[in-house]
Amino acid sequence: MSVLQQPDKREAFATLSRFRAEFYECLSGRGDALFELSDALLCTDGPVKTLVDLALAPEHRRGHGALYGGLNRGHIDVERLRRAVAGVPLPRAADGRLVLAADVSPWLRPDAGTCPDRAFCHTYGRGEGKHQMVPGWPYSVVAALETGRTSWTAVLDAVRLEPGADVAAVTTVQIREVVERLVAAGQWGDGDPEILVVLDAGYDAPRIAHLLGDLPVQILGRLRSDRVMRRPSPPRVHDPKGGRPPKHGGEFVFGTPATWGIEQAVTVTDTRLYGKATAQAWDQLHPRLTRRAAWLGHDGPLPIIEGTVVRLVVEKLPSGGANKPVWLWWSRTGATADDVDRCWQSFLRRFDLEHVRHEALHNRVEVKDLRPRAVAAARVKQGAA
Repeated sequence: MSVLQQPDKREAFATLSRFRAEFYECLSGRGDALFELSDALLCTDGPVKTLVDLALAPEHRRGHGALYGGLNRGHIDVERLRRAVAGVPLPRAADGRLVLAADVSPWLRPDAGTCPDRAFCHTYGRGEGKHQMVPGWPYSVVAALETGRTSWTAVLDAVRLEPGADVAAVTTVQIREVVERLVAAGQWGDGDPEILVVLDAGYDAPRIAHLLGDLPVQILGRLRSDRVMRRPSPPRVHDPKGGRPPKHGGEFVFGTPATWGIEQAVTVTDTRLYGKATAQAWDQLHPRLTRRAAWLGHDGPLPIIEGTVVRLVVEKLPSGGANKPVWLWWSRTGATADDVDRCWQSFLRRFDLEHVRHEALHNRVEVKDLRPRAVAAARVKQGAA
């Protein structure tokens, strides 16, 4: 949340001062040099191309030798910094709920042949069909989403993914640690609305919901349009032939409307750019799991992970393109109309994270000698949502 957006300016600047003091205490080696380097990095306009540019910034009052000394011999207590970030005031939804978003963003390093643990990162180039695989460091970022006509977000954690890492497993551990820190910091307590975690289509939302079932969180993830879900198993009836009762009900095929049946809830919302936004929800749908990939080593029967499927379609697109529907899966059942609206609106807020991660990494991508241990928590504003 922007300091200038808070109504009480004195308390806002007092909060900022306390965080800066705590951040300085997290710098356990060459703290003065790293503290001024962080200020220079955050206050510099445009991308950072050389470390010399940071040494010449007004916020960096030391010589360039101190800058290199801080990077080479400095140290940050990362765990203490993470706890400090979790304790600052965080943006919340209209019902007081914390809404978190997770996504992976690459720090491209195509020319850094000696950098360890690089992986091929999927990127989008300009023009059609310009999907590229570029060597770099992929980072998993978790942030708290803002509300209203703004794209401020509060970055809570960033983890670099090792080559070949299971993104869903790493993200699950990362979200668990973030939520536990938020609970320890008093950001969530008994009686508060459950924390909503929003994911894009690259994550296995049902699996993550199953792994985080002991935490006060709800998972909302985007699904591909070619998915097939299953309904609950029908009531058991006496079969004279015997046999095992069915574990799954009928199919719910995203691309076949004849299999959808009657919706649990339907909402229609007027939007400024997209016309009418229609959201339909179907209750108690689950994926049919098999003992492959992530479930290969699962002990015991495979779980039934039920949730609500939401289909969002808008009347038009500002660009005039085809308005394809968006499919979402929410890890709770019995959705009301308010739940459906909160789900799709929260998913659209997830795109605020795109501004933060692209801007933050853009300010670092051209720094050839900057080492990854110099980490700072930043909040970036990139225009109105």
